[in-house]
Amino acid sequence: MAHRKFNHYVRQLVAAEINRFARYYNEVIQVEPLPHDEGTLIELIDNKKNQTLLKRSQLKNASTHADSGRLIVLNGNLNYAVDIHELLTGLKAKLSRSDRIVAVVFNPYFRWLYRLADLLGLRDAAQPVTFVTRTGLSNLMKATGFELVRIRNSAYIPFRLFGLGNLINKVLPVIPLIRWLAFSSVLVLRPIKPSKRKPSLSIVIPARNEAGNIENALKRLPVMKGVTLEVLFVEGNSTDNTWQEIQRVVELDEYAGFSPKALQQPGKGKKDATMTGFEAAQMELVTVLDADLTMPPETIPRFYQAYCDGHADMINGNRLMYPMEDEAMRFLNRLGNIFFAKSLSHTLDLPIGDSLCGTKLFSRTDHHRMLAWLADFGEFDPFGDFQMLFPAAELCLGSVDIPIRYGARTYGSTNINRFRDGLKLLKMTFQGFIKIRVGATPK
Repeated sequence: MAHRKFNHYVRQLVAAEINRFARYYNEVIQVEPLPHDEGTLIELIDNKKNQTLLKRSQLKNASTHADSGRLIVLNGNLNYAVDIHELLTGLKAKLSRSDRIVAVVFNPYFRWLYRLADLLGLRDAAQPVTFVTRTGLSNLMKATGFELVRIRNSAYIPFRLFGLGNLINKVLPVIPLIRWLAFSSVLVLRPIKPSKRKPSLSIVIPARNEAGNIENALKRLPVMKGVTLEVLFVEGNSTDNTWQEIQRVVELDEYAGFSPKALQQPGKGKKDATMTGFEAAQMELVTVLDADLTMPPETIPRFYQAYCDGHADMINGNRLMYPMEDEAMRFLNRLGNIFFAKSLSHTLDLPIGDSLCGTKLFSRTDHHRMLAWLADFGEFDPFGDFQMLFPAAELCLGSVDIPIRYGARTYGSTNINRFRDGLKLLKMTFQGFIKIRVGATPK
């Protein structure tokens, strides 16, 4: 009886980790449950469409172009497989790029505990035969065409311990070294699937007091052969003639290939302008280009190509790798950017070289998932950069940085207050650490 309670509580901990993102996917499918699997885990996962398939062959092939958005659950399968390579490659053939594999695995360093449990008669299931280390996982991902997007650990104390079990299982995952001593881990695998065609792209350009940069934005945007483009200028609260300049430029025949459009934001701030552009966007992918043109418009095709090649589903700009033009970024601003990049990398378990670069690219479908996640997490970001990175990390999109040569302004002045806005960013980082890294546990 005791070991059954042990197993049930561990499943609750694992389900709590998966439930961080399961509800934002279209369906959850457990594939090939093990003979001793009683189906408790799939029942605890929070999704309106849960199902179990006894055989891998029953999993439907994802449509070539459709965004299926499925979570494929492997509950312990990797620990009972003697050919993980065959298992993963067989599944990958049936997945779309928006599907994810969620694999529950046992800690390889606790192999001796399972043997001891067998000797003491405390297990009523077959002994796991395969224990995969992090090095082994890394090599398997490369060989089978997956990216290991995330590892989250659970069940350090696999019982409630007079109510303290939940607290301990929240705290230990954020402690270096100790975090890897969990009984089980939840892996999220992203299939690396290059696009078989060229998806369309919407480029949103928020603009406030940027009249001198509007036409240059279109002049400097490269023509991307075979790609349907639209450019959406979003103006708001300007004190110069930015709105009039946008209206003039979008009517010029020489820029018709970009299908430029003029919008005005209903509220204030860059986030509101960006969201206004995203809501109006009609293409499959969306990206942001700051109207100050400090991020070179000429590099937009690199973001687009990185997505099409399947390197990630969130493409993020990095201004901090190359030397910057003189006066492009003040010294304290650069230190702040480095600090927040390091802090968010730790908070989100996501390698981020620059968390505050305005240019990011992802699909409109993923944007809708991100909005649903933000609705549950709560509004917290007046700027917009964190509110893209936080859900991208939690929804396991996978992220890659594209380095850019950051330029100095040629017109206007910055709208950023480094001290006031820096304090807001610090508050957001702390909120993220508490809500995300100190994770949910079962009630």
